[in-house]
Amino acid sequence: MSKILDSLPRLKRKTVVALCLAAGFAIAGTHQSAAQGTPTGGAQAQEKTAESALVSPEWCRDLPRPGYKTLERVAVRDNWVEVYRVFPGVFAIYEPHQWQEAIQYLIVGTRQAILVDTGMGIGNLKAVVEQLTTLPVLVVNSHTHMDHTGNNWQFAAVAALDTAYSRENAKGADNLKGEIAPGKLCGRLPAGFDAKDYRTRPWTITRTIHDGDKLDIGGRVLTVMATPGHAPDSLCLLDRANGLLFTGDTYYPGPIYVFGAGASPEAYERSVRRLAKLMPEVKAVLGGHNFPVAAPDVLPRLAKEFEDIRAGKIAGKPVGDGVSEFHGPTLTFFVKSGS
Repeated sequence: MSKILDSLPRLKRKTVVALCLAAGFAIAGTHQSAAQGTPTGGAQAQEKTAESALVSPEWCRDLPRPGYKTLERVAVRDNWVEVYRVFPGVFAIYEPHQWQEAIQYLIVGTRQAILVDTGMGIGNLKAVVEQLTTLPVLVVNSHTHMDHTGNNWQFAAVAALDTAYSRENAKGADNLKGEIAPGKLCGRLPAGFDAKDYRTRPWTITRTIHDGDKLDIGGRVLTVMATPGHAPDSLCLLDRANGLLFTGDTYYPGPIYVFGAGASPEAYERSVRRLAKLMPEVKAVLGGHNFPVAAPDVLPRLAKEFEDIRAGKIAGKPVGDGVSEFHGPTLTFFVKSGS
């Protein structure tokens, strides 16, 4: 898997989540966290040298992505994430200091808020959420890979599709030091973070949800759409009244990964065909990594280009570990070889 990761340009990278789960390896990156005080003398020189080494990867220089300048930044007392109000009642909580650039979404109703995903489990997400809303929060995971469930344990209410895959992943993930290895961070980890024992804690599914379920949070209703392919328990949430589609890793701006434990190119093709039909009623697509807002015309392109891959109209290049890279006219996919 490391060969695949090393071959990807930074602006194309997201997370190789499925193989991370299978191999106990993951990826990461961070700018700077809470102040640690100002060292002096040799200690200061050592710190500068260490920090220089951390910020040396070239991908760090691409951050923040230029598009974030167009969004409304919301001030929070936290140095690990950045928060943006992307639509009324919708906050994107972005981990810009970490290789995967995970994005969580807080969707605020009048009675309840839904938190789509909880990120890497490196920062204190609950403290950030509490600065944005006082309403009770229901976590809904777009899928249960570790980069989307890292802080699930902090929340009392967590919903997931009723799958054995979800239940297995709720046990947490160990040995995640690869996420914070040199070259995969570009700054300091948050104060108090235990880098020696980085793992995601076990969490509890308190509510099972199913395709077609309606989540009414007061003034806003979200429809659950099961969209397996990237993972067996992948789902999207459709806010039909506001034209918003939250897609997790089924779509995000970057290479799409359909390989690894639980991935199914066949299921992914069915899922993206289903999403393509929503384009007339969708105003924005909000994915799980890199940048939070995409135009709805990406949905039919996503379906058509993946269909062409499956039909053999787009040639793939093997990149190792049984995975091939496919370049469509506008999108890139990494797919199980021979799928």
